[in-house]
Amino acid sequence: MDQIKIGKFIASCRKEQGMTQTVLAEKLGISDRAVSKWETGKSLPDVGIMPDLCELLNINVNELLSGEKIMTEVYNKKAEENLLAMRREVEEKNRQMLNLERWIVAPTAIAGLVLCGVAEYVEMSDALRIGLIVFAVAMIFVVAFIAVGIEQKAGYYECRHCHDRHVPTYWQANLAPHIGRKRYMKCPACGKWSYQKKVLSKEEGEV
Repeated sequence: MDQIKIGKFIASCRKEQGMTQTVLAEKLGISDRAVSKWETGKSLPDVGIMPDLCELLNINVNELLSGEKIMTEVYNKKAEENLLAMRREVEEKNRQMLNLERWIVAPTAIAGLVLCGVAEYVEMSDALRIGLIVFAVAMIFVVAFIAVGIEQKAGYYECRHCHDRHVPTYWQANLAPHIGRKRYMKCPACGKWSYQKKVLSKEEGEV
């Protein structure tokens, strides 16, 4: 162990806590000369006093013996920041997918209605009329299936009773009666049926 490094570390931590050598010594029940010896690297604190010293300096024993702050706290903080950033990224992606669903469904529905109107009111052969109607209906159904797939994968559905958030299968979502993005389904957690609302994340972020 590098006693000089440890001594400088003790002095730095003591100053961070706003204590003089005398105050630290009094709190530990030792002489300020002992503290001075630690900080100049002439000696190390006794093992029995290390826990109390670390508590006063707001460090742990490993940091004391290393003579520096170990990056565990920084690592944990960074890891938490990364997790939050990933969560925000997933929520934003889900939000974009749901917006894409709107942009797909609305124009398709309008186009389908227009084609049906054309088939109904414009002079044309019966074959062409039937073809337009079939095409319009097929287009709407195909886009509806795609839209349900997008909605099913983007985020979660929350049970009205137990508030469990889960992702149903495609066909569970597709065959469920719905009002907007609320779908009447059975909760896999509590087993109750309810209109489950769409949410963006496992914890928060309701659409």
